Amino acid sequence: MGLDIRWPIGLMFTLIGALLTIYGVVVKSDHAISLGININLIWGLVLLVFGVFMLLGAIKGSKTPPSA
Repeated sequence: MGLDIRWPIGLMFTLIGALLTIYGVVVKSDHAISLGININLIWGLVLLVFGVFMLLGAIKGSKTPPSA
């Protein structure tokens, strides 16, 4: 089959999640902290995990089945 949509989605979410996680760790700002929780760090990790799952699904799904 042609293009697997999990590749671009996984790459996009992994990249944005990694950037947001790094930003959440490095920058200590009052604007990013709500109720004592660093929102940038938490959502960066969520996006990173989702992106990695999408990439793993794309890798696992790209294997060709054995021909009969």
